[in-house]
Order: sequence, then C-alpha cells, then structure tokens
Amino acid sequence: MAETTTDHDTIRKWAESKGGKPAAVDRTHSEGDVGLIRLMFPDAPNSHHDHLVEIAWEEFFQEFEDKQLALLFDEGSLFNKLIGRDTAEKREHGDHAAARHK
Repeated sequence: MAETTTDHDTIRKWAESKGGKPAAVDRTHSEGDVGLIRLMFPDAPNSHHDHLVEIAWEEFFQEFEDKQLALLFDEGSLFNKLIGRDTAEKREHGDHAAARHK
C-alpha cells in the first residue's frame, strides 16, 4: 500500500535505499531554475532516465517545498509520484482517487 510523506529524511532514506537520486527534467532545468523534479533510479531494470539530470538534494528539497509537494511511494517497490500536498491531504481523508484528478 502506498504511503505519503513530506519528511525530507524519510524521502532521502527511502530513495537512497533503492539506488534513487534527486533529478530534474533536463529541458526544464537551467541555471537559477531547477524545473520539474523527479526521483530517478538509474540502476533499476528498464530504467528510462534519458531526459533527467541529477541535482543536489538541497536543490530537490528547495523545489519540493516551493511547490508544496508530497511523495506518494511504496516501501516495497520503486513506485513513487510527486503530488501536491492538497492532493495528499485528500488521500489521507479517504479520497484515494484524488491524485488522478490533478
């Protein structure tokens, strides 16, 4: 079952335990603008990260906070999705389809 968190330590530990790294979509990333952020898992089978560039955790979490994001993730797999905190709050109150409405 997927969990949701905004805790930086939890996100970093989960990602790193699975070989994950903070990344930005290359066409949105420029000096002074991190752009769209993602977690990439370059060692994962069938990994397709051609359009991602690794960034520092500090950059990742600055954008994470600026955009008021939360991480939806599954402890037992690589499944993860960055969602708005408003969506995360709706999910916590039972609306499990909330992430699909964005």
